[in-house]
Amino acid sequence: MKKMLKVGQIVNTHGIKGELKVTSLSDYLERFEELEWVYIQGYDEKYYIGNIKYRPTTVILSFEGYDNINIVEQFKGKYVLIDESQRRELPEDTFYKADLIGLDGYTVEEVYLGKLVDIIQAGSNEVYVFRDKETNKDILIPAVKEFIPEISLEKKRITVDPIEGMIE
Repeated sequence: MKKMLKVGQIVNTHGIKGELKVTSLSDYLERFEELEWVYIQGYDEKYYIGNIKYRPTTVILSFEGYDNINIVEQFKGKYVLIDESQRRELPEDTFYKADLIGLDGYTVEEVYLGKLVDIIQAGSNEVYVFRDKETNKDILIPAVKEFIPEISLEKKRITVDPIEGMIE
């Protein structure tokens, strides 16, 4: 099966003409304009994007052939997905969250921290959550260059340069 990426979550219907209110999971709100079609979690078919409207915190989407609220209500709560062929090319040193989850974290001194299990949005920065499988302890590291000097998808690892007291 293809690896799918979440680009939004359908939070509700909008009006009676089959429009859906979607919370974008992309840093690039206009992402949906680049897509001809998407998948919906739990369904195998492609859904071709009709209209796109922007609201302050959401995107209003409609799909071709889905012009009635009764048809689209089943999608509430589902994720809007794309396959890897639809990925945008990212700038250097920028990564998809889905590619980072599961990478091993090591300090610059080669001390194993655990696997990256979550990425939390905390204000203007993200925070990486590493979990040590043996102790089940979470270690939170701000995802800034000062503390994360290297990420290697090829080596499947993230290098952390913590300050004193950050990891204990």
